[in-house]
Amino acid sequence: MDTQRLILFVVFSFSLLLLWEAWQTKDQAPQTQATAQQAAKPADGVPAATAPQQTAQPAVQQAPQGKGFAKGARAIVETDVYRAEIDANGGDLRKLELTGYHQVDDAGKALVLLDDSAAAPYVAQNGLLWGLPTHKDVFQLTPGVYKLSGDTLAVPMTWHNPATGMTVEKTYVFRRGSYQIELIQKISNAGSAPVQIESYGQLVRNGRAPAGESKFMYTFTGPAVYTDAAKFQKIKFQDIAEGDAEFQKTAKDGWVAMLQHHFVAAWLPKAGESRTYYADKLGDDLYSAGYKQPQGALAPGQTLTLTARLYAGPQLQNALEAAAPGLALTRDYGWLTPIAAPMFWALDKIYLLVGNWGWAIVIFTVLLKLALFPLSASGYKGMAQMRALAPRLQKMKEIHGDDRQKLHQAMADLYKKEKVNPLGGCMPILLQIPVFIALYYVLIAAVEMRGAPWLGWITDLSAPDPYYVLPVLMGITSIIQVKLNPTPPDPLQAKIMMFMPIAFSVMFIFFASGLVLYWLLSNILSIAQQWAINKKYGDGAGGKPAHAKK
Repeated sequence: MDTQRLILFVVFSFSLLLLWEAWQTKDQAPQTQATAQQAAKPADGVPAATAPQQTAQPAVQQAPQGKGFAKGARAIVETDVYRAEIDANGGDLRKLELTGYHQVDDAGKALVLLDDSAAAPYVAQNGLLWGLPTHKDVFQLTPGVYKLSGDTLAVPMTWHNPATGMTVEKTYVFRRGSYQIELIQKISNAGSAPVQIESYGQLVRNGRAPAGESKFMYTFTGPAVYTDAAKFQKIKFQDIAEGDAEFQKTAKDGWVAMLQHHFVAAWLPKAGESRTYYADKLGDDLYSAGYKQPQGALAPGQTLTLTARLYAGPQLQNALEAAAPGLALTRDYGWLTPIAAPMFWALDKIYLLVGNWGWAIVIFTVLLKLALFPLSASGYKGMAQMRALAPRLQKMKEIHGDDRQKLHQAMADLYKKEKVNPLGGCMPILLQIPVFIALYYVLIAAVEMRGAPWLGWITDLSAPDPYYVLPVLMGITSIIQVKLNPTPPDPLQAKIMMFMPIAFSVMFIFFASGLVLYWLLSNILSIAQQWAINKKYGDGAGGKPAHAKK
C-alpha cells in the first residue's frame, strides 16, 4: 500500500471539503421567509419583556420608525485603537473603525467592524424595557469629537421623562489600548411608583460574510452564545431564519456575540446575574443576537447603576482570554482545538523571539518536523521498503494475471520473507494528518497574521501570494514527492497522482500565504527525509530487498 498516495488523497479530499463548505456558506443566502415564530417577534427589534407588564407610561421622544437606522446627533470618538460613532438615537454604537487593521480589499483604509450603512448594516444596541428608553428612543447627547488624552474617555448622554420622573444617564467608557467598551447606565426614579427594570444589549447584523473574504477558505460568520453549562454554541443565520436555532437561552453567566473572520463583537453582561439569550430575524437579511437581564423593581427616590461591557475588535488570544471566560473560543479552531491551541502558543512564543510571523512559521515547521521525525522516519521507511519491492510485485501481477487469490498469496509470502509490513508506512503518516489540519485552522484563525509581512513580496501572511511564487514552488515540491514513490502500475492511477500536485497548487493560489509557506517548507523537509531513507533502505532499482542496503 503506497502511503504517500494515501496521504495525498486524504489531504486533497480535506481541501475539497473545505472548498465545498466555503462555497455553500458564502453563496447561499439565508432564507428570507418569516416563520410563525418570527412573526410574533416585535417588528422594531425591541426584545419582549420577561416580567408581568405594568401600567403603560406616557411616551417620550422616539426615533422615526422606518426602514434603516434613524440618524441624529453623533459623538465621534477617537482613541488609540478606535474611531467610533455613537448616535443619540438609542445611544447606539453605529460605527466602529479599528485603526490598527486594514480592510481586506483595501490596505489603505481602516477596517470597519460596525457600520449603519444600508448596504451591510452591523450595529451594537442596548436599552431598557418597561417604559424606559430602548434603542428607539432619543437621548440628549452633546455632538462633536471626543479624543482620548489620558487613560480613559467617557461619553455621556441623558434621557428624561418628566411625566414619570424617570431619568437614565448612559455613559460609554473607552480605555487606552483596550478593545473593551464599558457601558454604565444610572437609572433614577423621581416618580411616585416603582418601576420594573430590565436591561438588554444586542448586536444587529446583516447575514453576509464581510466583503473581500476569500470564498476558498471556510470561516464562520454569525451569532454565538457561550454559557458555562453548554459552552461555545455557534448559530447559523439560516437556522435563525427557519426558526431552528438551538442554543442555551437562560443562564447566570456567559456572553453573546457576532463572529466573522478574525474579528468579534460580544456583549459581556455582568456575571452571576440571570439573563436570557435570544437570536431573531428582524427583516430581509437582518438579524439580531442579544441578551435580556431582569433587574427587579426600582422604588421611588432610588437610583440603580447597571454595568455591562462590549468587546469589539480582533480575536487576539490574550485580549479574549482577559475579557471573559470562554471568549477565546470565538477564535474557532474547530474540533481540533486541543491540538491547535498549544500549536499557536508555541508559534506565539517563537514570534516573541524572532519578531516576524513568517520566520516564526519557518522555525515552527522545522521544530514540528523534528518532533514528528520518529513517526515520519517509520512511515518513510515503510514506503522505501515497498518501493524496493515494487518491481517484484509488478512481476507477480504479470505472472498470476487475473488469479487474485494466487496473487495475494504470493504477495503475502514475499512480505513475510522480506519482513515487510505493507501497512507499516501508513499509520505513522496518517497520525500526522490531524496535526496538519489543526495547523491549518491555526494559521487561518490567527488575526496576528493579518497584515504581517515575511520577506520581499509577502507583505500579508493572511492574504494569498500576489505573485503565486509559493503555490508554484509548493506544486513543484509535491511533484518531487510523488516521483520519490514507485510509479503505479495502472497508467490512469499514475496520471491522477501527477495531477494532484497541480490541483493542490491551483487551490493554494487562493489560500493564505502563511499556510502555503508552512506546506512548502514541510514538503522540502519531507523530501529530504524521504530521499535519505530511500537511499538507506533501497530505492527499488533492480528489485533489491528493502533491507539490502545498510
